[in-house]
Amino acid sequence: MEFSNISLRPFDLSDIDNFMEWASDEKVTYFCTWGPYTSKEEGITFIKDRVIPHPWCRAVCLDDKPIGSICVNSNSGNDRCRGELGYHLGFKYWGKGIGTKAVKLVCETIFKDWPHLERLEALVDVENGGSLKVLEKVGFQREGVLRKFFLHRGKIRDMVMFSLLSTDPIS
Repeated sequence: MEFSNISLRPFDLSDIDNFMEWASDEKVTYFCTWGPYTSKEEGITFIKDRVIPHPWCRAVCLDDKPIGSICVNSNSGNDRCRGELGYHLGFKYWGKGIGTKAVKLVCETIFKDWPHLERLEALVDVENGGSLKVLEKVGFQREGVLRKFFLHRGKIRDMVMFSLLSTDPIS
């Protein structure tokens, strides 16, 4: 896969059709706390009310076409030094290195964009093998398994905690 045509940019309402390609896919949203979206109207509302106003949410683009999303959520107060990374990629783009490239792009910029950030975290379901591999390839440290940590769609899930510090090298 040629990585020079992979980029990150803010979302726009005109991205709705591309957004719906992955946000309505049960395979993509299986580990997400949202979706799958079943109507274009739901997707438009989500983009308008949650994505566009988000301080650091970007479309993962291939040739400027959105094929996924990647966001960093900021903490506040005493936890302000930490942010949490989350990402989603259309199913047909899995296993091609695009997710790894997108996470690298975020890691190369987020600590400059948010100088208060010292630590970027990612919580990943223990069964989400693709995301586990992406984070390890980028250089995130696997810190441990948080047992019975999260209630997701009626089941208690174990989660793996990953982190990347502002001083860590990016692979």
